[in-house]
Amino acid sequence: MLARLFLPGQEIGPSGESRSAAVLGRVLALDDDEVDRELRDLVARFGDRHHDIEATWDEHFALVRHRVAGARQLPTNRRRLAGAYFTHEYSVEAAALFNPSMVQHPDQSGLPAGSTRLLMTVRGTGEGHVSSMEIRTGTIDVAGAVTLDAAPTRTLPPVVTEPRFVRAVFEHQLADLDGEHENAGFVLAALGPLFDRADLDAALDDLRAQRLTRGSAVRTTEWFDRIARRSYRAEFPPGSPWSERVLMPQSPAESHGIEDVRLVRFAADDGTVTYLGTYTAFDGRDISIQLLRTHDFAAFSSEPLSGPGARNKGLALFPRRIGGRYVALSRADRESNAVSVSDDLLRWGEPVVVQRPEHGWELVQLGNCGPPIETERGWLVLTHGVGAMRTYSIGALLLDLEDPTRVVGRLACPLLTATGEERSGYVPNVVYSCGAMKHGRTLVLPYGSSDSATRIALVDLDALLDALRPPSTTASRLARSRRTDGPP
Repeated sequence: MLARLFLPGQEIGPSGESRSAAVLGRVLALDDDEVDRELRDLVARFGDRHHDIEATWDEHFALVRHRVAGARQLPTNRRRLAGAYFTHEYSVEAAALFNPSMVQHPDQSGLPAGSTRLLMTVRGTGEGHVSSMEIRTGTIDVAGAVTLDAAPTRTLPPVVTEPRFVRAVFEHQLADLDGEHENAGFVLAALGPLFDRADLDAALDDLRAQRLTRGSAVRTTEWFDRIARRSYRAEFPPGSPWSERVLMPQSPAESHGIEDVRLVRFAADDGTVTYLGTYTAFDGRDISIQLLRTHDFAAFSSEPLSGPGARNKGLALFPRRIGGRYVALSRADRESNAVSVSDDLLRWGEPVVVQRPEHGWELVQLGNCGPPIETERGWLVLTHGVGAMRTYSIGALLLDLEDPTRVVGRLACPLLTATGEERSGYVPNVVYSCGAMKHGRTLVLPYGSSDSATRIALVDLDALLDALRPPSTTASRLARSRRTDGPP
C-alpha cells in the first residue's frame, strides 16, 4: 500500500463550487471531541500500514490549505484530520505482480562460497491498470536453491526533483520533430551541455520576447516543457529497506505506467558499474522509451530516449560497449528482433533485423526477454514469441560476441511455455521475462505467468548453449533443465 493524495471529484452543483472546499468545510465544522476521536481511530487503523502516516496527512493538507481561511492558526490535530480526508491507500499490486528482471545485487558480501545475492525488479499493477517498479532481493546458493527475502509490509515513495538537464536529450528529440527547428535551435544555442530549469526558463523568456518575429514560439515553449518533464530524479532514503522502495509514474509521459523495466548491470570501459534500466512509459494513449540510471538503487535518474532504434517497446541494453559503441536489442518494427547502436545511450540508430517470425509459436510477433547475457560462445538472448490464441512463449537466440548482428544459433522450439495453473490469470497463456541472470553454469530465469504471478526457472546453461548450435545439433539435452516455482 501507498498513501497517496486523493482529490474528491472536481465540481458539485450548478454554482461550480469546488468539492474540495465543501469537504474541508464539513471537516472543519466538526467539534473538538469528534476531531480527536476520528484522528485516534485513523491512527489505530492506518498507522502500522505506512511510514509516518501523520506526516503524509500534514503534507496533503498543505496542498489544499489555500482553500481554508486562517489555515495557519488551525490546531495540528484539525489540520491533520483534514489531510486524512485528502488521502487514500493505493494497492500497488492489486491487479498483478509480474514481468521481472534480475541482476546480481550490488552487495555480494557475507555470502557462503558459491552463493549469489540477487536483485529483481518486478512490475506491480494496481487500480486503473497503472504499473510501477518494485524491488525484490534474495539469494541462490551453490546447489541452485533460490530464497527470496520477505516481501515488504510497508512501502516508500521517493522524493522527486528536477535534474540537471542534458542538452543532447533535447537535441535528439528535436531530430524526430517535424517543424519548430528554427525556434528550438535558438533556445538550445543559449544552453550549455548541462543546465537547470532556471537556465531553460531564461532561454524560453528570450524566445517569447521575440514572438512577433518568431512564429510558433508558444508551441516551441510547450515542446521544451514537455521534454523537460520527462526527465527527473527520484531518491529514496539511503537506509530504507530495498524492497520497500516503489517507483510509481512521475511524469505525464508515464502517467499510466512504468512498464517492463529491463535491468542490466553495465560495466564501462574503465570497469565502473552502473545499473541501467530501459522501460516503456505509457500515458494512456502513447508509449515512449525511458532510461533509468542508478548506482545504489536509492537514487535514480530517468530521461527519454530517441531515434529509430528506440521506437516501440522492448529496448534492451547489452551489458558493455562493443567496438566502442553502446548496443541494444530493439523491436522498432513491432514484430522482429533487431540490433541498434548509440554513441551516447540517448539516441539509437537504425536497427538491423537479426530475427524474424519463422516458427508457429512466434508468427504473430517476436521480441526480447531482457538484456543479452555474455557467454564464451556468444551473446545469449532470451526471446518471446506470440503464437496462435495469443500464447506467449520464451525462446532463445545466440549472437556473435564481436558482431551481434550475426546470429550464431537459434532455438526452433520454445524454451518455456505456460503449463497447468500458469495458463490462467489476468492475461492467460503468457510467460514473459524482462531479464535473466547467470549463476555459475545455471541460467536463473525469472518470469511472469499470465500476468498474475512471478516464478523462477533454473536452466542448465551448457545444455541451452548446445541446443543453440547449428540446426544439426538437437535440443534434446534441454531435458536437463530444471524449473522451480517461486512464491507468487
